[in-house]
Amino acid sequence: MIGRASPPAAIVRISYSARRYHRKDHLTMNLPARHGCITVTIEGAVAFVTIDNAERRNALTLAMWQAVPAAVEEAVAAPQVRVIIVRGAGEETFVAGADISEFATLRGNAKDAKTYEAINVAAFDALRASPKPTIAMIRGHCLGGGVGLAVACDLRVAARGSSFGIPAARLGIAYPPTALADIVALTGAARAKDLVFTARRIDAAEAERIGLIDRLVDADELETETRALAATLAENAPLTITATKAALTALSSGDLSGAHAAAERCFDSADFAEGRTAFLEKRSPVFRGE
Repeated sequence: MIGRASPPAAIVRISYSARRYHRKDHLTMNLPARHGCITVTIEGAVAFVTIDNAERRNALTLAMWQAVPAAVEEAVAAPQVRVIIVRGAGEETFVAGADISEFATLRGNAKDAKTYEAINVAAFDALRASPKPTIAMIRGHCLGGGVGLAVACDLRVAARGSSFGIPAARLGIAYPPTALADIVALTGAARAKDLVFTARRIDAAEAERIGLIDRLVDADELETETRALAATLAENAPLTITATKAALTALSSGDLSGAHAAAERCFDSADFAEGRTAFLEKRSPVFRGE
């Protein structure tokens, strides 16, 4: 069990398989048959959202992009879950970006590209808006939309040997503005421009140096270290983490009302009383998120 506050629970696995995509004008776009799905595995206090298309280095088909918000929602809705970890299936790749073989059909003009981008953005938004903390567990290639997923998470742990890049300028496409904003928030505008303008690959050491990732670990320690980080977060007060996320989001939007409400909930909570009591009794607190 991860986190003392979490009740014992059997592993729960949910799969979001690829679905047909319908445009907003209700015209069906015929998609080529692709493998790939998004799975949610719940282990005690931790939910793993796995990008699973190993045959194509976990490239996301449009149907997979569509499935991401539902997967995140599933993890958020599970009462025992305190932390969400996003990972790629297998041992070689986090996410190699979007499935480029679909671009001619699904992003062939500005109108279709706008619809496609909205689905991308919805996936990033779901991670960014999660009230529960999210961690990207990165090994191998983290490219294009994979970078977008990683930077939409709260924290990023990467294995040595991983590589990062945004190849938009080699494909002639535009990267979503909100995803660029996430990168700028981590690296600064100049480094974000360098990554996008050059379309170059950087290694994990440089990614850590410029702030794109938070922790760099040996490849054989990636899962252990990520689980340990998740365990630490799971043991801490969930209302505090939620309030912190709300406050940081409010700083960029300028609307502080939600942040104030989340902070007030902390001070009215049983967890606040538990935290004070545990401190005075010199023991570890057991937070329940209420």
